[in-house]
Amino acid sequence: MLVVFRVLAVIAGVTMLVATLGSAIKTVILPRAVVSTITRVVFLSLRGLFLLLARPSMSFERRDRILAMYAPLGLIATLAAWLSLTLVAYMLIFWGLDLVSWREAFEISGSSLFTLGSARPEHLGSVALVFTEAAIGLFLLALMITYLPSIYSSFSRRELGVTALAVRAGEPAWGVTMIERFWRLERIGMLHDVWVEWERWFVDVEESHSSLPVLCFFRSPQPDHSWVTAAGAILDAAALSVSLVDIDHDVQADICLRAGYLSLRRITDFFGVAYDPDPRADDPISIRREEFDAAVHQLAEAGVPLKADLEAAWVAFAGWRVTYDTVLLALSNITSAPPAPWSSDRSGERTVHARVFGDLRGSRRSAG
Repeated sequence: MLVVFRVLAVIAGVTMLVATLGSAIKTVILPRAVVSTITRVVFLSLRGLFLLLARPSMSFERRDRILAMYAPLGLIATLAAWLSLTLVAYMLIFWGLDLVSWREAFEISGSSLFTLGSARPEHLGSVALVFTEAAIGLFLLALMITYLPSIYSSFSRRELGVTALAVRAGEPAWGVTMIERFWRLERIGMLHDVWVEWERWFVDVEESHSSLPVLCFFRSPQPDHSWVTAAGAILDAAALSVSLVDIDHDVQADICLRAGYLSLRRITDFFGVAYDPDPRADDPISIRREEFDAAVHQLAEAGVPLKADLEAAWVAFAGWRVTYDTVLLALSNITSAPPAPWSSDRSGERTVHARVFGDLRGSRRSAG
């Protein structure tokens, strides 16, 4: 009977080791968003803890300071999980093959994983296993060390755009404020350059945040800044400029809008967010007509030239907004974004079925 248990221990150890290496490869090496069960469990467990610590009754600044630690600690906890699972996997293998006690198996595995050399097995085959465990331990450490520069490089590029937007669209950023400021500064024609700049920003964010999903949870240095609300402000500004503002139509604004909603959709795909990939122009959105009319009044008071047919302008704006409304609110919820007009200030109004590091097989349906 003991022989059967030792054989099962070896099988379990090999299975655990393969799962751990697979998780590391999926999380760090594979250049696409693939769900890893181990990474998902680690981040879900930490998320539950952080949501308990960052209570809604706290001021947002205090909650932001707590939530800012979520992603960095998640990376450390993931590495700790990989190393712990590797240690247990080899401990099972050594116990099953070397006929040693559990304590001896633990000592050999720990000594090998961290290359201490304080415990050594007797048999040549087990010595070979020691070498492989030491190599895997170094591999996992090196993997995480090389992973961090990629994360912070992408984070830095993302935050340059977010910080620069505060000058153009206020704090918190809002598309209406952006159009008003450009008009008052007599720079409304320079919006073309903004659409070009943010088209590139959306493409960069889509590539980095879909291949490195943990980036979604890295918070901006300023508590009232967020990459999600910044994206929403730009998309709303572009939608308003093509639907409401009476200036020459700029095709680049349309391109920026398409780049934006495709970017947000592909990022939310990883989290299993349900949305309609081909919504109707008259599908409901989270912006009420009264809010749109208030924005019209604000822009008119600033002297911004507006189109005469406000009903047609509302229909055109809603037709653009529906393409990104659901995913924008979902990301605001998932990332606990700071309050901002027309995005995170209403993100709780809809039920968003999203799972952190979730299943990609969820069906797509409109959350409207």
